[in-house]
Amino acid sequence: MLVVTRKTDESLIIADNIEIMVLEVSKDRVKLGVSAPKDIKIIRNELIDTQNVNKDSSKALGKDALEALLNYNKED
Repeated sequence: MLVVTRKTDESLIIADNIEIMVLEVSKDRVKLGVSAPKDIKIIRNELIDTQNVNKDSSKALGKDALEALLNYNKED
């Protein structure tokens, strides 16, 4: 892992086409701006964690229980 120190309005470049800039630093938060080509997927880590938990939860359900859940409102 590369560790760098940056101040507000300073940035770093990754692979010649991704720029990460420090926009604001407050007491316990850092606001970052990311400039990257549109084909580069950028997602927050906690969203990936949530997706993985959801995938694991859906696998824990039996096929019949999952189908019943998906069809719950269709029976009305």
